Amino acid sequence: MIASRVLLRAPLAAVARRAATTTSVRFAARSYSSQASAPSGGFGSKLVFAALGAGAGAAGYHFYLEGEKSTLPTVAAADKPKEPLDYQKVYNAIAAIIEDENYDDGSYGPVFLRLAWHASGTYDVNTKDGGSNYATMRFKPEAGHGANAGLGIARERLNRVKDQFPEISYGDLWTLAGVAAIQELGGPIVKWRAGRTDGEEGSCPPDGRLPDASRADGQHSRDVFYKMGFNDQEIVALLGAHALGRCHRDRSGFDGPWTASPTVFTNDFYTELLGRKWQERKWSGPKQFEDKESKSLMMLPADMAMAKDKEFRKWVEIYAKDSEKFFEDFAKVSQKLFELGCNFDENTKVYQFKPTNA
Repeated sequence: MIASRVLLRAPLAAVARRAATTTSVRFAARSYSSQASAPSGGFGSKLVFAALGAGAGAAGYHFYLEGEKSTLPTVAAADKPKEPLDYQKVYNAIAAIIEDENYDDGSYGPVFLRLAWHASGTYDVNTKDGGSNYATMRFKPEAGHGANAGLGIARERLNRVKDQFPEISYGDLWTLAGVAAIQELGGPIVKWRAGRTDGEEGSCPPDGRLPDASRADGQHSRDVFYKMGFNDQEIVALLGAHALGRCHRDRSGFDGPWTASPTVFTNDFYTELLGRKWQERKWSGPKQFEDKESKSLMMLPADMAMAKDKEFRKWVEIYAKDSEKFFEDFAKVSQKLFELGCNFDENTKVYQFKPTNA
């Protein structure tokens, strides 16, 4: 009788195994990922292991009842695979906190862009350190650099998004915020890649790597930007970001907006620089310039150098006449800026995000 029961149970065990295998294949065939770059071992593979484990357990149970030792291998429970981060959702979350009528001109966009800019612009092509990769402005040495005054406002605001998506690195978050600021305020689509890591305090770059706005000579701009790996055309294109935002007395010491529409991305920085007459402002603050007509707009000494230097002025004139050319060049140089200090593999996915107001 024992032998006959074993013979009857064995076919049943085989049926259970076949059923489990068939079920797992069906589930695996239906599994998918919304991300093209999903890692191996996704949702489908988990179901395969779970179904196979269930089949193996059923067969072992039947053999155990008949006093036989199962020879089936033990299948460990598979860890739940980590879902790839949906960066469009992160972008959208950033976009959702840009506007705020109680802050500045009604937008955090300009300060988000300034954070991304300053977190990236510390790279030195000679020493191969600095840049956006380690997000070292989280630490006091770099956060305390004079050029970074006021950026704690942007970092604190973006912590709301970090709380929603804790797996994103600060370097990715800050540079993505820069992309969102450009696009949400009407600028060009900027390509972006993920993969920056959070470093330690010891990786903070030395002070003095960012441009000094008080310097009116073109050579200073070249000294600073050439160390980052930019040429004259790229320097002028980057300065077009001054179409956004304003200076604050309690941060940089300077005061006022560059354009009449500081929350709209345009080529107005160049048209204002060339189209208005500028005079030195008489006030108790650092040297800066104001337009003679309204005295409501300002330019920094470093901005005026763009109009005085022959090679720089050539590009200022091009961008003042051709906004499409400016948008095209600014998109390229912004991606380059935000990737300073990052060693991306050539196969790293390139993202282009859809603006929420499109």
